Amino acid sequence: MRFRSDQVWNRRLPGALRVLAGLAVLVLLALNAGALAAVFWRADPETAVFRAADWAALRFTLIQAALSALLSVVLAIPVARALARRRFAGRRALVVLLGAPFILPTLVAVSGLLAVFGQAGLVNLFLERAGVPGFSIYGLQGVLLAHVFFNLPLATRLILQGWSRVPAEHLRLAAALGFGRLAMWRHVEGPMLRQVVPGALAVVFLICLTSFAVALTLGGGPGATTLELAIYQAFRFDFDLGRAALLALVQAAVGGIALLILAGLTLPAVAMHGLDGMAPPPPGGWARLGDGAAIVLVCVFLIVPLAMVVGRGLPHLVSLPGPVWMATLQSLKVVALSVAILAFLTTALALAAVWSRRGGRALEAVGTSALLASPLVIGTGLFIITFPIVDPARLVLPVTALVNAAMALPFVLRAVLPALQRAEADYGRLSASLGMSVADHMRLVLWPRLRRPAGFGLGLGAALSMGDLGVVVLFAQSGGETLPMQLYRLMGAYRTQDAAGAALLLLVLSLAAFVAFERVVGGKEARHSGT
Repeated sequence: MRFRSDQVWNRRLPGALRVLAGLAVLVLLALNAGALAAVFWRADPETAVFRAADWAALRFTLIQAALSALLSVVLAIPVARALARRRFAGRRALVVLLGAPFILPTLVAVSGLLAVFGQAGLVNLFLERAGVPGFSIYGLQGVLLAHVFFNLPLATRLILQGWSRVPAEHLRLAAALGFGRLAMWRHVEGPMLRQVVPGALAVVFLICLTSFAVALTLGGGPGATTLELAIYQAFRFDFDLGRAALLALVQAAVGGIALLILAGLTLPAVAMHGLDGMAPPPPGGWARLGDGAAIVLVCVFLIVPLAMVVGRGLPHLVSLPGPVWMATLQSLKVVALSVAILAFLTTALALAAVWSRRGGRALEAVGTSALLASPLVIGTGLFIITFPIVDPARLVLPVTALVNAAMALPFVLRAVLPALQRAEADYGRLSASLGMSVADHMRLVLWPRLRRPAGFGLGLGAALSMGDLGVVVLFAQSGGETLPMQLYRLMGAYRTQDAAGAALLLLVLSLAAFVAFERVVGGKEARHSGT
């Protein structure tokens, strides 16, 4: 088949790719809608009533998600500004470090935060010696602390991208006109932040909305229960499918409303075109001191908990019990299968979305719909569907891998789709004029330009799958646990030494999975400046 840039999707896509895209859509719709329908089908309508505890869970979910997003973004602004204005040794390594918490397993981060802020942590030991009352990490403050730890670096990266798009000519002109802080904010920084901040708030809010592992470990009782945790409790302890399904609908509705509101707050793009010449020297004095303090504080906040995980876990790494190593093998199997499914879903949906004139936005929406879905409800629905056919415990590996791939798909699509769109815009007509086949166009034109974002996306999916503690908690039985599940059980049994070693092992494997896929798929260096 020859490549034609003026064809519409139903004529342009090869038959095999059309089938794969349709299969990917069916899989995602079955996961997000079909699983929820299965839960409603088996639910007792009389139990599908919002109780006082559910209202409390909804309030806490909204409060913690809103506060987490606000704190993460507000604290990220001075850090991003400092990184944008200053050049220093290790700056590139620090920017890379800012991406690490997002791929960090939740339980590893919780373990590190407990070592710093827990009852026997560094902060409380210091406060005790100073005669000051101790700090409790459990409850709302602990949930906020963990979410800021995860999302402050992500928000910083997003805002830093906005700062990098401000032309150097604007900065030189502002310096020549003698702009003070207020004028600089009004004419340069403010317009840029109004573009970037709403999107950063939306992303962080949605991530915190479906928080499970953080609330499970640091929630601190009924007063600090999220909707996702309430769904888990309704299914695992009460087997109340009606209540679980109702909570999942409420959670999805809240996420959808949040997206609509924050999309309405996003202002039209402000023209910021320039020649990107040499920027003026950054301000000194108090500005330099403030930038330095912001960079140092964020480094301490990110590095100390990770250093505590390494320091506490290293002596116990080689003496881990056998079940931990069995769980490690199970996690590696889940990661391998999850990445394979993720690669299939990403390839089919991304190509179909970009090559389609009529259904591109709908396909992209299907791919990102997992942001509003509850992994626990998806797992519950799959449990109900498969129970009459096969023992669900035998499907722990494929079900966990499938749900993990679906949860990582929105982030991978955001990494791949912009590069694919640029490649099509730059080289689509040229390929058509040369009469290239679709296979040659994909191999010679698209793949070299998609290799790095695809490697990053698959590495991100592998790391997220390695550290995920979600649907596996519903079905895992003895011998079928993943490493995060085994770590959670060790922490719950107060086996601190084994838990420290397992946390370090999970940290190493997650980072290794990310680096391995990023290097193998993406290559060691960029081959095209467009990537």
